[in-house]
Amino acid sequence: MKQTTALEILKAGHNVFLTGSAGTGKTYLLNQYIDYLKERDMVLAVTAPTGIAASHINGMTIHSFFGIGIRENVDKYFLDSLIQKEFLHKRINKLKVLIIDEISMVSPELFSSIDKILRAFKYCDEPFGGLQLVLSGDFFQLPPISKSNNTSRFAWQAQAWKNAGLKSCYLTEKFRQSDKSLINILDEIRSGDVSEESMEVFRSCYKKELKSSFKVTKLYTHNRDVDRINEEELELLKDKPRLFQSRDKGSKKNIEKIFKSSLVKEGLELKKKALVIFIKNNYEAGYINGTLGEIIDFDKDSGAPIVKIFSGRKIIAEHEDWKLEDHKGEIKATVSQVPLRLAWALTIHKSQGMTLDAAEIDLSKTFETGQGYVALSRIKSTEGLRLMGLNDVALQVDQLVLSIDKKIKEASLSHENKFQNLNTKEKEALAREFIIENNGTINEDDISSNKKELKTKSNKINISVKTNTLKLTKDLLAKKKNISEIAKIRNISEKTIMNHIKKISTLYPDFDLSYLKPKQKVLNTIFKAIKKIELENKPDNLLKDGSIKLKVIFDYLKEEVLYDDIALALIFYSKK
Repeated sequence: MKQTTALEILKAGHNVFLTGSAGTGKTYLLNQYIDYLKERDMVLAVTAPTGIAASHINGMTIHSFFGIGIRENVDKYFLDSLIQKEFLHKRINKLKVLIIDEISMVSPELFSSIDKILRAFKYCDEPFGGLQLVLSGDFFQLPPISKSNNTSRFAWQAQAWKNAGLKSCYLTEKFRQSDKSLINILDEIRSGDVSEESMEVFRSCYKKELKSSFKVTKLYTHNRDVDRINEEELELLKDKPRLFQSRDKGSKKNIEKIFKSSLVKEGLELKKKALVIFIKNNYEAGYINGTLGEIIDFDKDSGAPIVKIFSGRKIIAEHEDWKLEDHKGEIKATVSQVPLRLAWALTIHKSQGMTLDAAEIDLSKTFETGQGYVALSRIKSTEGLRLMGLNDVALQVDQLVLSIDKKIKEASLSHENKFQNLNTKEKEALAREFIIENNGTINEDDISSNKKELKTKSNKINISVKTNTLKLTKDLLAKKKNISEIAKIRNISEKTIMNHIKKISTLYPDFDLSYLKPKQKVLNTIFKAIKKIELENKPDNLLKDGSIKLKVIFDYLKEEVLYDDIALALIFYSKK
């Protein structure tokens, strides 16, 4: 099925299972539909089973959205307790569309629990409370980690799946891979029958030298191999390492949850010429999750790494925020760190969802069906493949998935044929009716206005002239907006806004920033610490410009004062 047909089926309001091999543009199509719904004021939720998967689509984890903690199963008693939560009523009552990405990683138990919760909150016994349900994913990729003794592993084995009346949309056009040889190999793995011709391609890629301006990412099955390789490669670089320590807010327990559910690191050592990969999406800054690059320098003002990516573009990797929300939707912890990870090596599991120009892949220790398929589908062509080894499991796929895949394809073809029999006016009428029934807008002026607003929020054009971006922040400061408000409006990190404030205070000494001052008691505490650290006069406590490192003050105050308050206090200290 083509993307255009699948999008029309989605617009008609059907419950949809969007699938297809890696590189067929499932996430791209989801984002198209999400924008379409937002333009029409439709209330929707975008979710995924893990923090990493959720970050790919700017959504929330399923557990966080439904307030179920780490549970997979929801019994009657727990459901009764959820019903008492007002914030969940506010979140779910007006909800019209639920999108779940990476459905292959959702267990049958969790999928059934979502159905129960929505029926209860919507006071409706229709599947999933009568919402439009949109599922996206590929069951040939990595399955969920089993947390029960249940022999069922996949969401499609749940009764709730059968009840949902899903229209399967099996995408067939490849966008990631342009190499027919690789496309053929991936298709053969999906069919469970890899030919001798494909094996010959693997042999030709065995330990071959890759043409690249810098080293490629290595994909391994086990964390210990990945950590060892990254540490060894970093050690080989002659430059002095720079340590980037995360800035954390919240309880230790909640902060740990962020580290466990994402790729962000608490302490990240980097050097010039280090191979790194971006682990966040930031279209304004010019990178996405999976963008590979090399550190060529560090910014003189902020100290942030300057990364040169494959296209030749240079990006300053400033701090980004990872946040944890509790069951009430309130932020309980925040980790602020540069959005990078050493990328000489990654685990195959953590590479899922990424697109790599080139990779060295070791499948000699493969232990899970689907791992080989995921690893090989990360790259764009066999030109970018250096294969270090295969074992018997590497090219295998789950036999259950193999058996169901043919049925999904047949169902998709049937839905496609039926839908293509409708003329354009009939399709438009279905889409219009769905929006009206779900309290969206069909007013063209409203839609046009919403489009402009969405374009502003997700502006992908990077402002390269620093004075322009500084002026935008300065204008918002003049309106007495606080740091988090400005960061949200500008769609950039609070760390970046803090850097802007520092520069503005220097360039415009008479500009009024007094409303940002921490409480006087806090200021006095910080100022005393600064004076004592200055008297110690230790070179290790200072940055290149002579200013005191934030972490030194933070540690001196026994981690009892927030980083943001210290950063602001330094600005006002310099004005004394």
